[in-house]
Amino acid sequence: MPLATQRRTHIEDPGAEFVDRLTNYWDRYGRITLAALGVVAAAALVGFFTLRARAAAENEASGQLTEASFFFWQGDYARSLQVAKQLTEQFPGTWSGVDALRIAGDDCFWTGDYKSSVDYYRRYLDKVRGGVVHDAARRSYAYALESDRQYKAAADVFESLVGKFDRESSAEFLGGAARCYRELGQVEEAAKRLRRILDEFGETSQAISARVRLGELGQTAS
Repeated sequence: MPLATQRRTHIEDPGAEFVDRLTNYWDRYGRITLAALGVVAAAALVGFFTLRARAAAENEASGQLTEASFFFWQGDYARSLQVAKQLTEQFPGTWSGVDALRIAGDDCFWTGDYKSSVDYYRRYLDKVRGGVVHDAARRSYAYALESDRQYKAAADVFESLVGKFDRESSAEFLGGAARCYRELGQVEEAAKRLRRILDEFGETSQAISARVRLGELGQTAS
């Protein structure tokens, strides 16, 4: 075979062309490719260590949350609050750190510091959306608002909870809203809530007190 034919055959070989292309690509983009792979690897390492750090933080925070809960149920509200406050400051981004806000709200409520209780509950509710615990915290929040004499805000929260729990609780919330409107001097608004208890939740224990309170307001059941 002539030399020219051999050279042409070699050049037209698909394998040789692929190697040539790969070599040219590496000459042009090799460093860029290595840099990109380095960035990906670094990001993966950062992600791994971040997740591990978060897990370690959550583990430590959950231990403190257990401690705060223990003191609360023992009735040692001062120590429970101390641990809960430290937890919210040290681990604010963890689930336990957020739940500590709720416990701090409970501690403040039972020690009569209603203004601080309202603040802690509000901060908790701003961070947690939906769920049974969230609704339970809103219930506590409503009572804290009422105790802090923020009657209109308390009435709104009470009414927003109607239908969230059992029927007895729904009647209780309407009764709470009625109390708040009575404190505001809005007798007719209070009476509306009490009548609603009789109309919609007449079988509950709240119905008896609702009828009595309507009489105290000088209102009738119908």
